[in-house]
Amino acid sequence: MFNTNIKSVFELTQTFSTEQDCIDYLEMLKWNKLPVSPFDETSKVYKCKNNQYRCKNTGKYFNVKTGTMFENSKVSLRKWFMAIWLVTSHKKGISSIQLGKDIGVRQATAWFMLQRIRACFGVENNNELEGIVECDETFIGGKNKNRHKDKKVPHSQGRSYKDKVPVMGMLQRGESEIIERPHKVIPNKTVKEKIIYKTSKMNAFVVNDTKRKSIQPFIYQYVKADTKLMTDEWWAYKGLNKHYDHKNIDHSKKEYVSLQDNNIHTNNIEGSWNILKKSVSGTYNHVSKKHLQKYVDEFVYRFNLRKVTDQEKFRYLLSNSNVRTKYRELCH
Repeated sequence: MFNTNIKSVFELTQTFSTEQDCIDYLEMLKWNKLPVSPFDETSKVYKCKNNQYRCKNTGKYFNVKTGTMFENSKVSLRKWFMAIWLVTSHKKGISSIQLGKDIGVRQATAWFMLQRIRACFGVENNNELEGIVECDETFIGGKNKNRHKDKKVPHSQGRSYKDKVPVMGMLQRGESEIIERPHKVIPNKTVKEKIIYKTSKMNAFVVNDTKRKSIQPFIYQYVKADTKLMTDEWWAYKGLNKHYDHKNIDHSKKEYVSLQDNNIHTNNIEGSWNILKKSVSGTYNHVSKKHLQKYVDEFVYRFNLRKVTDQEKFRYLLSNSNVRTKYRELCH
C-alpha cells in the first residue's frame, strides 16, 4: 500500500501524492484501522463522511488529526509531511525561511509549523540512563569577542553567564568491548578490534543556573542509581557519590582524560554540545530563551536517532505527533 523504503524527498512526494494518502497513512499509524475516540477511548465509533468519525458516548465528531500537531491547520498534510521529513533528516535543522521556500508557505507559517513539530521532539528527551553516563553543562548565546564594543557584557566568561542561557545534559556512552579476530592476511595471528554494540543516547534541559539545586534533580530523575557517573570538577556535582559511582576530571588543571584511567572523561558530551551550538548559530542565528528548550529537544531527538534511517525518524515523529501547540502559547 505504502512505500516502506522511502529514501528521498522525491520518493516521499510519490508515496504521498494526494491528501487522502496522507490521511490513510496517519490512520494506519495511529489506529491500525481501528479508530479510537480521543474523547472516550472505550466508546464505540461510527464512520462518517469526509474522513470524519463520531464518538457514540460523547456525540462529538473527530478525525485522525484531532489532538495532534495537525489539528485545525489550514496547511495540507502533504506539506506537513514534507516539512517533517526535511526537519528530521537535516543534520543541523532547517530555518523557517528555508522551509517556507521549500514547501511554498509564508515564513511565519513555516515558523509556526516548526514550533509545532519541535513540541513533539520531547518524546526522545526522557530516557532512563545507565552504564557510564557523562554529565556537563553548556551555555547558549553570542560570544563577547564577536560583539560590538558598546554591546560587550563585562565579566561574562566561563560559568559567568550573564548574557547566556545554561543547558544541562546527560549522555549515556555506547557500550563497547575489545575482541580478537583472526588476521585476514597473516595466518596464526589475531588482531584486536573494538566493537560498539549499544548506541549512546542523551537527555538535555534548559536550567535557570548551574547550581546544585538546578542540576542534581535531573540526574536523580533520569540516571539509575549505582551508575558510573563522569563529570568535571564543578562544585554542583558534589554529593552524587552517595548514590552513584562518581568520578570527575579536573579541567582547571588542563586535564581532559584521567592519567590513571582513560575511561574517566566527559569528551563525548562536550563534543555533542558543539553540534547544538553550530545548529543555533549557523542555522537559526537567534533563539529566544522562551523557546530554547524546543530547540534542545530537536537536537536530542536528532542525536539519539542519528543511527537510524530518515524514514524511521519521519515515521517515529508521526507516531508521536499527539502534541498540539496553539499559536497564542508561542506568542505570549
